[in-house]
This record gives sequence, C-alpha cells and structure tokens, in this order.
Amino acid sequence: MYTHGKHAKTESETSSISLSSPPPSPPPPAYYVQSPLEYGDRATATSYHSTPAYPPTHHRHNSRDSFTARFSPTPGTRKVSLSHGVTGADRHRDDMPWRDTPAIEEESLLRDGEQEEKRLPRRFYVLAFVAVFLVLFFLFALVLWGASHHQSPQVTMNSITFEDFYVQAGTDSSLVPTDLLTLNSTVKLTYRNAGSFFGVHVTSTPVLLDYYQLAIASGSIDYFYQSRKSQRNLHVAVMSSKLPLYGGGSGLSGRPNGPPVNLTLSFTVRSRAYVLGKLVKPKFYSHVLCAVVMDQTRLNTPVSLKNSCQYS
Repeated sequence: MYTHGKHAKTESETSSISLSSPPPSPPPPAYYVQSPLEYGDRATATSYHSTPAYPPTHHRHNSRDSFTARFSPTPGTRKVSLSHGVTGADRHRDDMPWRDTPAIEEESLLRDGEQEEKRLPRRFYVLAFVAVFLVLFFLFALVLWGASHHQSPQVTMNSITFEDFYVQAGTDSSLVPTDLLTLNSTVKLTYRNAGSFFGVHVTSTPVLLDYYQLAIASGSIDYFYQSRKSQRNLHVAVMSSKLPLYGGGSGLSGRPNGPPVNLTLSFTVRSRAYVLGKLVKPKFYSHVLCAVVMDQTRLNTPVSLKNSCQYS
C-alpha cells in the first residue's frame, strides 16, 4: 500500500507538472567529427571525438560558406574551429595557396605581352631612320639644284676677224664646175662660270657662219673644264677651204673691193656641273646668235660683236 501510494503521488505530480509546463523539445542531433588513428597504430579500437554543433538558425542555409575547419599539427587529433564571416572564396584560397602562383605568372606574362605589343620593333626604327635620311637628302639635293640653276654660266661674244675671203671658179671632187669659196676668220669670246660652289664641263656645237641658209664656214670649241668663279677667253677658228657653192653664193664676190656681205654666226655652248657627284648634275645651254657684216675692204680688222648678238 505504501508503495502504491508513493507511486500514485509521483504520477499525480508528474501529471500536474506536465499540465503546467510544455514538454521539453528534443535535443538537436549531434555533429560528429571523426579523427583517423595515428599512422602506424595497429589498435583495432576506433575512437570518436564528437563535438556537438549547434549552428545558428540564420546560418543554416549557408553553413558551407560560414565556417572553416582548421587542423592542428598534433598527429591523431583534429581541432575544429568555426569562424563566421569567412567567405567560400577566402577558404578556397586558404586551402589551396598554390593556385595563386600560376595566376600571378599569367598576369605578368599578359602585362609583358602588352608591353611588347606597345613597344615598336627595331626594324621599324631602322626603316624610319632610312626614310627620314632619304627625305632630308632629297631636300638637300633639291636646294643645291635650285641654287645651281641661279648661277648659270655666261658667254660673251667679243669680236670676229676676217683674214681671207675669196671666190674662184673650179670643180668639186666629182669634177662638176662650180664656184669655190675660201674663208678664214677668228672668233673671240669669253666664257665665265658664275657658280660659287661647283665647276663645269664645257662642250659646244659647231660654230657656223651662214650666208642666208648656206653654211660657208665652221669651227669648233674644244672641251674644257672651268672651275668655280672663274673665266677664260676663247679663240675659235671659223674657216672653209674651196667650198663648192653650186650657185648658192651668187651674191658673193671675190673682188677686193666688193660690197659688204651680211652673215650669221650661231652656235650653242653646253655646260654640265657635278654639284653632288652624279646625283645632282645640272645642265646649262647658252645659245648664241650674232649678225655679222663682212667688209672686204677691212680684212684682218676685228669686228666688234658686243652689240650684235642675242643670248638665250
């Protein structure tokens, strides 16, 4: 009876407590972390170090990214620490630090590649130097060419002297009867090189003495070189010997007291200067045309040509 009464009181008290307070909630499941045995330990027993984990409610959905497990260096044991606020990317870098090195090397290679692309190749600088040198050389040569053309040579006719002049009957080389003309004269002229920084090489076309359109005498100017800022006097022999006229010189008379004869003296002086080797070599042409009056009564007397010539 005593035992029964005591049991009944306990049930009554239990009922009263259960009615007055809500039943306790079941404990949450425990979170276990298993630690492997120390290497070399042949014990068959298995040890478990269980640590209950009660993650907060607001961290349950991202529990994988809200903590980081850190292991202690003590063999056979594992220390777990929960660190909130560490992101998954940080944990990934902490767990695998070797992945940073290739990324850094790749970024440095990319930067080096960009710098190499921005840096111009050496061949470009060589070509640019050659192009600039050619442009400057061309401009320099053009300046020299323009300056040389403003310093063209000058030809000045001085006089002509007739020594012999006569016409006689005769035959040509094929024994055709015709009048034959003989004339000897000397032309004096002055050639001046006005170039201040170059010399000239001078040649000439034949010096012709014409009676209307008939050439009755000719001469030549031998080649010569004229240095800069200098001049020379030339004597040119213009002559003919037993020139067949074939009726063309009907107005010419071999008499000593014959009338004056109008003649034309013409030739071209060609000059070439080597200003910059063979790269800049300007050419100059001086055309001379003179009206000459031959007076048979004044042979061996110089006839002035200073006011009788045209230059072009």
